[in-house]
Amino acid sequence: MKIQKIFHYAYIIFAALFVYDAITKWSDDRNKAYMSLLFAALATFMFFFRKRFSKKMEDNNNK
Repeated sequence: MKIQKIFHYAYIIFAALFVYDAITKWSDDRNKAYMSLLFAALATFMFFFRKRFSKKMEDNNNK
């Protein structure tokens, strides 16, 4: 289960990298910047979704 928690935070790291990528590309090519922001939003969603899902599985295992 510890490796699963590492992957949860990997999503946040990827989201930060995509936001940085969007900021650097904003003045050059906005379409690529929007794509990076979309991936950042997706990575953030996946972080919260996976965290909630693993919490549910943990609660089910404890019952």
